[in-house]
Amino acid sequence: MKKTFFHIKGDLFGGLTAGIVALPLALAFGVSSGLGPTAGLYGAIFLSFFAALLGGTNTQISGPTAPMTAVSMVIIGTLIAANDGSVEKALPIILAVFILAGLMQVALGFLKLGKYIRYIPYPVVSGFMTAIGLIILITQLLPVLGYYAKEDAAYVDTFKPQAEAIILSNILEEEAGQGLLVLDDFSETLSRGAAISQTQIIEESQTLAAKSASGVLGAVRVLPSALQNISWIEFLLALGTIFIIYGFKRITTAVPSTLVALLVMTGVAILFVPGYRPITAIPQGFPVPKWEIFTELRVAELVPYVFTALTLALLGAIDSLLTSVVADNMTKTRHKPNKELIGQGIGNSISAMFGGIPGAGATIRTVVNINSGGKTRISGMIAGLVLLMILLMFSSAASTIPAAVLAGILVTVGIGVMDYKGLRAIPSLPRDIRIGKMGISSEVVVMLVVMFLSTVWNLVYAVGIGLIMASLMFMKKIGDLTESSSEVNTGSKEKLWEDEKGIPLLKSDGIAIKHINGPLFFGSTDGFQKLAKEISEEANTVLFRFDRMEYIDQSGLYALEDLLVDLSKQQKRIYFIHLPKQPRHMMERIGLLPKLVPAANVFEELPDFLNHIKSQN
Repeated sequence: MKKTFFHIKGDLFGGLTAGIVALPLALAFGVSSGLGPTAGLYGAIFLSFFAALLGGTNTQISGPTAPMTAVSMVIIGTLIAANDGSVEKALPIILAVFILAGLMQVALGFLKLGKYIRYIPYPVVSGFMTAIGLIILITQLLPVLGYYAKEDAAYVDTFKPQAEAIILSNILEEEAGQGLLVLDDFSETLSRGAAISQTQIIEESQTLAAKSASGVLGAVRVLPSALQNISWIEFLLALGTIFIIYGFKRITTAVPSTLVALLVMTGVAILFVPGYRPITAIPQGFPVPKWEIFTELRVAELVPYVFTALTLALLGAIDSLLTSVVADNMTKTRHKPNKELIGQGIGNSISAMFGGIPGAGATIRTVVNINSGGKTRISGMIAGLVLLMILLMFSSAASTIPAAVLAGILVTVGIGVMDYKGLRAIPSLPRDIRIGKMGISSEVVVMLVVMFLSTVWNLVYAVGIGLIMASLMFMKKIGDLTESSSEVNTGSKEKLWEDEKGIPLLKSDGIAIKHINGPLFFGSTDGFQKLAKEISEEANTVLFRFDRMEYIDQSGLYALEDLLVDLSKQQKRIYFIHLPKQPRHMMERIGLLPKLVPAANVFEELPDFLNHIKSQN
């Protein structure tokens, strides 16, 4: 216990500083998600506290992050659209998906899968992060310009015919379900249709307009209208925010420029800009659980979103564990990845129960915490409590923050989150794919595909496609490499290894040597089978060298078995040298050893084989 509180002074200052830094970002991410600033603040409070309390990284500060918010934004937008554009109606299923994602993170931790997260290819991560930046940047162009599609009367009017058709369709569906849609009662339908008010049509049109302007494609679609209807007040507030964030960093980094921008521009708006647009009001008091998640939602409704929740869970795991590595490098410690996943998952689930958006380990806030003296998990818990105190004591003041200021903050976040390192590397990467006379790197292809699909289509599917592409390309490369470096020849034609040179016996035409370089798996079996056909009929002895083959899968195993069967039918003697543990185990499991190759024909070193051959002769 004494050790826990030994660094309490540093933890207090680190947690306080990290909590203050987290405030503007939490509010901004909440607004960007579509659930409002309160959701971002709740996410930061609960995730920061519980991830620190139960996680495996002592100095990590958790909360809403750009990648998690971008994915959450897509999920929220999709579910709101499926619920007639009503946030209230969609909220139970939205929060249920977030809870499920948190529980999946806990499961990943208990299954000890944390260490496997690092195997996601860099091009996939690079393309995804750049897409996240583009999504945030493009979608924030509209609030930066002070344009909201549902408030543009001219744009809303274009949806009136569609809105009226939808309302009529809903009436028909409702009455068909009630058994009223018959000839005798059709007058009721006509009466309800005639009673449709202009207010109903306008409300539905506004919902359609907002839906049309959502996402990257929607923002691009209405950008001309936004430029024609620019609100100069909102634009200048956003521009001032961006200017302060980048400019203040040149003066000092001791005080977070984002916080400075938030305070300065909010003060300017309150004092000198009457009529600016504030963020939605932040409720006062302690957060209250959203019991409707459990009372108004059936488990079956979650089934279509299982994969979505899994993707969110995996993204949160990657985001958190990468930040954990940063913390390790700064503090010279080592995090516990599986415990960290459990803490993050519990934090995200609890956050969602109160209406918060999911998050992960936040790199900038973690660095601030460490640089400010944070040493233990108490600093992360304090950061969460600081945000809770702000909520309880200053929610009214926070509700006066201009929406344009948060949009300006998000623009800088979008610019900062893009992977410039990966983008700069594009010209220098090996061009291993030929399209006519033009060459391009396979890794660049993966990165660009993930980036494009994530930006204009679906983040979840884009990552899945990127993983499949990267895996297939990797397997082809390994297969080609294994094939190109593996060879089989007899006697004097063989390109011998260093330990084989100068041995007359191995130059005999009666001995064929099969060198296997690299893993023998489904991607390399074709090349292996081609090389096997080159074994000379004159050779009565075939020597397989496995020194450089550390792994064999089922496809490789059966390809090898087929070859050994053919060689046995030809009455050729088969010998193995230096068979690694994993391939040996696989061969023993299917009876390849000792059925086709007796134990006496398996040697650890080349000299043992040579002595055996000499004794036979």
